[in-house]
Amino acid sequence: MIRALIAVCAVLACVASATAQAPARVNDAAIMAARPAATLSAYGFFRDAGAREPTARVTPYDLNTALYSDGALKFRYVYIPSGAQAAYNDDGVFEFPVGTVLIKTFAFATDMRRPDENVRFLETRLLIRRADGWVALPYVWNATQTEARYSPIGADLPVSFSNEDGQAIALDWHVPNVNECSGCHARDGELTPIGPSARNLNRHFAYASGEANQIGHWNSTGLLSPLPASASPRVPNAYDTNTPLADRARAYLDVNCAHCHNPAGPAHTSGLDLSWSQDDPSRWGVLKRPVAAGRGSAGFEFSIEPGHPERSILLHRMASTDPGVMMPELGRTLVDERGVALIRDWIAGMDADGSASERN
Repeated sequence: MIRALIAVCAVLACVASATAQAPARVNDAAIMAARPAATLSAYGFFRDAGAREPTARVTPYDLNTALYSDGALKFRYVYIPSGAQAAYNDDGVFEFPVGTVLIKTFAFATDMRRPDENVRFLETRLLIRRADGWVALPYVWNATQTEARYSPIGADLPVSFSNEDGQAIALDWHVPNVNECSGCHARDGELTPIGPSARNLNRHFAYASGEANQIGHWNSTGLLSPLPASASPRVPNAYDTNTPLADRARAYLDVNCAHCHNPAGPAHTSGLDLSWSQDDPSRWGVLKRPVAAGRGSAGFEFSIEPGHPERSILLHRMASTDPGVMMPELGRTLVDERGVALIRDWIAGMDADGSASERN
């Protein structure tokens, strides 16, 4: 009898050990289910309750220049199902296969001068590629930071922190509901990602296995194919002063404004095209009169008046927090002071035709 019990215990121990050593797997059925999972953990994207340790095939990534969201920290990941690959292209967002999930968590540190300490997760947004297109699902984190729950109606969360200058900030963080996501993520009326394009992914990232170029890493790990014969395009970090001011300003506008201000975007009627690929200064707003004059124009004549940032509508709207004036009109409550300074310097240094002067 004792020998039998010992044998049973040994078998159970082996099973438990095998279970513990088995790698965690993403729940593809939950991703493709018509009804969103009630909790973020149900998808299996992370090995830990706090969503700090990604599961195999959940790959972290970063962007050369990121969208400003009141200075929030952002943790980005991509999941592509086994056996599938994203299709590379030089210009727009990659073509991702069905079952892909883009995962982005928004967070603040108590003191943003020390962004690795006392970090509070607020929400995790999922963009899931289904057979009929992309769907956006918001998940709100609990106070104990152990789980995020699906919240189709969004949420408003009070947040307090010290910013990078040591200034005390208090704001209400708005988690968008499932319908509000299309306010930014729309192109030709269809929901679409914004960030993961070749030009914004073309940078190095410190993976657990070592530092590598993100596009090369995605290719070598089977997430992306085929690579171009020539070098991939790249936009600079908007705040890297080793690169030309005009390029940095254009990179900032590309990621912060062009998802709406492009010929297929929600703000196409403005006539502005702030995409990186647009090379006509008049389409950026140089000496372009607004389609509709109003409070947002502040009585100024042009979207961008070269040499005169103080008379440029684009900068006026960037520097405002008035809901009827501010641009972008979604995704922020604060003024992006660094972004405003960048665009101000760019406009101030423009020649009359919108080109960069020699002093830039």
